[in-house]
Amino acid sequence: MKLYGVPISTATLRALACLSEKNLDYEFVPVNMSAKEHKTPQFLSRNPFGQVPAFEDADLKLFESRAITQYLAHTYEDKGTDLIIRDPKKMAIVAVWIEVESQRFDPVASKLSWELAFKPKFGMVTDDAVVEENEKKLEEVLDVYESRLSESKYLGGDCFTLADLHHLPVVMYLMGTKVKKLFDARPHVKAWAAEIQSRPAWLKVAPS
Repeated sequence: MKLYGVPISTATLRALACLSEKNLDYEFVPVNMSAKEHKTPQFLSRNPFGQVPAFEDADLKLFESRAITQYLAHTYEDKGTDLIIRDPKKMAIVAVWIEVESQRFDPVASKLSWELAFKPKFGMVTDDAVVEENEKKLEEVLDVYESRLSESKYLGGDCFTLADLHHLPVVMYLMGTKVKKLFDARPHVKAWAAEIQSRPAWLKVAPS
C-alpha cells in the first residue's frame, strides 16, 4: 500500500488521517512538486490531473482523497477505528454530512486557509476581500454545524466517522488563523473541533 503526496497538503493529510485511524501499514512516497514531479508521465499514470494524493493498494490505483478514505473505511472495516455505520438510515445521515463537507464547508474553508495560512508561509500577499467574503460564508456554514452539533456529538451521529475526519486538515490550518474566532464563538462547534483534533491517530500524522 502506497500513498503519494505532500505532507502539508490538505488532501494528502485527509488520506493520511484515514490510514492512521485504520492503523494500516503503508509506504508514504513524498512528491516534489517544486521539481514538477506531479506532472511527470509516471505520476500522471497514478493521478491524471497531476495533483496529490495518489494511492495504490496492490493493483488498485486511486486518486481523490475522499474516494481513498471511502475505500479504506469499507475495505478494511475490521481494522482500527470503524469509520462507517452499517444501519442504512444512519449511514444516509453520515453520507449527507460527507457531502456537506465537500460541497459547503471545504470550498469556503479552503479559500480561507489558502489566504490566511498558506500565502503568508509562501511570502505571498493575502487578499483581504476574498477573506472577508469567505468569512461570511463560513459563518453561515458554521451556524448550521452549531445546530447539528447541539443534537449529536459528531456530525454523522454519536460516533466519529468519515464525515468528521474529512474536516481535519483544513480545520487544523484555520485554527492557526484569525478565523479560529468563528469556531470559538459557537460552543458546540468549538468542542467538536477540539475533540477531532485531539484524536491520537490525527496527532500522529498532523504537521507539527
